[in-house]
Parts: sequence; C-alpha cells; structure tokens
Amino acid sequence: MSDAKQPRSLRVRRLGRLDYAAALEVQKETERLVRERATPDTLLLVEHPHTVTFGRRSTNTALVATPEELTKRGVGIYESNRGGKATYHGLGQLVGYPIINLSPDREDVHLYVRDLEEVLMRTLADFELNSFQIKNLTGVHTTRGKVAAIGIHIARWVTTHGFALNVNTDLSFFDLIMPCEGEPVASMKEILGKEISLADVEERIVARFIEVFGYKNHDHTFDPLVIPAHQPA
Repeated sequence: MSDAKQPRSLRVRRLGRLDYAAALEVQKETERLVRERATPDTLLLVEHPHTVTFGRRSTNTALVATPEELTKRGVGIYESNRGGKATYHGLGQLVGYPIINLSPDREDVHLYVRDLEEVLMRTLADFELNSFQIKNLTGVHTTRGKVAAIGIHIARWVTTHGFALNVNTDLSFFDLIMPCEGEPVASMKEILGKEISLADVEERIVARFIEVFGYKNHDHTFDPLVIPAHQPA
C-alpha cells in the first residue's frame, strides 16, 4: 500500500457519460495542472460510449471484428499511449483515470499498479464479490474471468489512463477484440446475478482509493455529461 509522507488532497471529478476523445482532452489538461501542482491529485470517473482502444503493446491481430461490424455496433477506435494491448470501454463499465503525482514519495510503478488492483479488489469485496491478482498479469480477476483491466501511462511521475471495471457491461463487445493476454472477461452483474448501480460503485471506488493511497482530504465535482474537447476542464 502506498504511504505518502505528507498528507495530500484528492479531487474527484465524476464526468458521467463522456466520449473517449473528450475525456482524453480532460485527462491531458488535468495532467498539465497536476504536474505544475496547480491542482491536487485528481481521480476522473467516467462511462464511455462503445469504444475500443489499443495500447502500446497492441498488434494488428488484436482487432477481430471487421470495420463494417464496428460501424454497425457503433464502436469507435482509438490509439492510446497507455500500457497493455486492446481493450473495450462501453456502457455499464466504470472507467477511472487517476492523475496523480507519484513524486517524491511514490516513485514505484509496480507498487502503483498493485495499489490500483487493491482499490478494485476492496471495492468488489464491498459488494461481496471475491477477486484476486494473478502473478505477472495486471488487472483484477475472478473465478469467472477478468473483471477489471488496468493500463497506465506515467510521464515525469505523473500518471494518466488507469482502470476499467466491468459493472453492468455487455460482455459480447469483447468478442470484437482479442483482449489483453486473451483471458476470459466477467462483469459484476454476471457474477452477482443482478444489475449494480454505477453511482454506488463510484462511491466505493472513491472511498477505497482514498484509503489505499492515504489521502487526507478530498472533494467531489460532478461535471456536465458533455464537455467540448477543445474546452479545458
């Protein structure tokens, strides 16, 4: 678990449902502000429309679907500088983008990823769902499959990108790609047999994030559902 020497504050921005490109612009602007220490460490929480992103380790074989099928199902395609391979973002999935400065107290990439996994596992436990880590793999797993993916980018010790937790996700969209490491995927809804409120999951994510990363203070901002890509947040 991370143990910052000085108490730090966390800003939580709940963006609602937002296009991937617009959310990326929010990330970039927030990254700049956090690096300049003009704003506190920030956790962005968002739900994306149907989207496939390709990380730095993606290959041409990662996309299974044809362009026609992607168009028919309304899926956007984006290249990303995050780690990992191909992944899907979409309705019913909670995506978290922690934009935090790991310097000077937390300059450990491996520990940062393990902490993100810990946040997710504690959140799932709050809903009586057992999950675990797998050695040499990132993300959070269950006996039914991978329930949360992690793909990060770190520049000058400021983090971007983050995690995607399948809450009520339509898992058939993962058939469009070869997911990271090719493992089966699962959702909270599928495992628990009922739909889960995204707002309730957000609340637990925030609480567990503060707990694991040791923040003293935090504030919430609920943003409009649509933020123009050209407009800084």
